[in-house]
Parts: sequence; C-alpha cells; structure tokens
Amino acid sequence: MKIIDISRDLFSTPPYPGDPAPKRDRIRRMDMGDSYNLSGFYACCHSATHLDAPLHFFDDGDSVDRISLSRCIGPCTVIAAEGILTGADIDRLPPETEKRILLKGNGKAFLSQSAAFALAQAGFLLIGTDAPSIDLAEEDGEPHRELLGAGIPILEGLDLSAVEPGTYRLCALPLLLRGAEAAPARAILLSDT
Repeated sequence: MKIIDISRDLFSTPPYPGDPAPKRDRIRRMDMGDSYNLSGFYACCHSATHLDAPLHFFDDGDSVDRISLSRCIGPCTVIAAEGILTGADIDRLPPETEKRILLKGNGKAFLSQSAAFALAQAGFLLIGTDAPSIDLAEEDGEPHRELLGAGIPILEGLDLSAVEPGTYRLCALPLLLRGAEAAPARAILLSDT
C-alpha cells in the first residue's frame, strides 16, 4: 500500500487574501540552553489544507466538530480539471466516480453554483480541491453555500501535485476544534499501486 500525503505545510503555505498568516512561537529552545523544545502556534482555521463546515456560511450550520468523520474517510476519485466547472460537467462524470471527489487543477479548478448544486443533488459526501477555495471571489460564496447547505464538507488547499487522476482511499481528518467553522486537516491518499 502506498501512502501519499496531500497536505500543505501550515506555516509556509501563503494565506488566502485577507486571512491572517500562521505563525509559530518557539517558547523553549534547546539551542538556547533550555532542557527541551516547546512551541506554540497561531493559525486561521482556514490555513493551508483545511476542512470547511456548514457553520462557515450558515450561522445555524454544524461546526467542524459536528461533521461525521465517515465523510472524511473512504473511497475517492481524483479528477483532473481546470477552470470553472458547471453542472453539465458534473452530469458528465463517469458512473464509477466515487462520492468523494478531489479536483486536481494546479490551483485553478473551481465550481460554479450549478456544479455545486449538481454535486449536492447527486449525493456526494465530500468535495476537495487543490485551490485555496472551491469558488472564485466573483462567485460570492454561492458554491460554498450550495455544498455546505447540503451538509457536504469542503476540503481545500490540497497538494495533489504528486497524484495521478484515479481512485484512491482518502483520510482527511480535521483538528477537533469545538464550535469552529473550519479546521486544518492532515490529508492522505492510500493506493494499492
């Protein structure tokens, strides 16, 4: 079994425009004479690879700790895509496409509202992307609202550069941040080849 880490580093990934940059504070340092190393850190809940929960766009939506982890673990399909996907693009997905999909587009694959609607209507469990966000700024969050309104978590900021399109097993567990609208996640793909 091959394990492919598809997470981005929390501290070196550029933040989404307007979000605060993560930082690490080295509190104790052996190289400065302390008997151990100890760090603290600060990060936006949407830093690097992270999982968005419905609370991100809905005041009464579930927070990240309320998302069923079964949505974050299981078969997934990595799809090569670029540009803005439409509902018609989703309707053309092959029938063997798993109910968790990850968009590999070198940070340039996004969903339109119609694509998000089609994914929600088709019963998808999780949508991921290697872009910092599933939608473009001009979409004004509508793809997020369609997916999160249907209870579908969104996995953003993936590193799919070493991944070929195909079927894998996904494990993308968010940090347990009670009451938060999102959380950083460590995401991996498992492959039998």
